[in-house]
Amino acid sequence: MMQLWLFFHLLGFTLWLGGAIASMVMGISAKREDRHGLGAVVRSQTSLMKSAIAPGALITVLSGLILTFSLSRANAEYAGFSLWLVIMQAAGVLAALLTLLIALPTAAKLSRIDPIGEAAGYFDELRQRQRIVASISGLFGLAALFAGAMLS
Repeated sequence: MMQLWLFFHLLGFTLWLGGAIASMVMGISAKREDRHGLGAVVRSQTSLMKSAIAPGALITVLSGLILTFSLSRANAEYAGFSLWLVIMQAAGVLAALLTLLIALPTAAKLSRIDPIGEAAGYFDELRQRQRIVASISGLFGLAALFAGAMLS
C-alpha cells in the first residue's frame, strides 16, 4: 500500500513542480507581449494553476501525510526521523500553503481583471505578488525535492 501512496506523492509533485515551471516559462515569455496579450497569458497561467499546480500540491501533501503516518506506525520503536525527511516535509508543507492559500486566490483574481484600463495598476500589483509568492514557493518546492533525493 505504501508504494501506491508513494506513486501518488510523486505524481502530485510532478504535476505541481512541472506546472509551476511551465507557468514560470509562460510568465517570462509574456514580457514580450503587449498589454492585450497579458490577459491571455494570465488566464492560461490560472488555468494551469487550477488544473495541475494546486491539485498537485494537494495530492502531494495528503499522500505525504499518509506516508508519514505509515512510516511512524511501521517504525514505532524509532522515535525520530532523519533530518532530510523533516526538511522535505517542512519545505513541502510551506510551499503547498503558499501555493494553495496565496498563489491560487491571487491567480483567480488576476484572471478576472483586465490588464488595460482602470484596473491596470491593480493588475500589475497582483502580478508582482504572484511572481514573488510563486518564486518563494518554488524555492521551497526545490528544497523539498533536494531533501527527498538526499534520503537514504
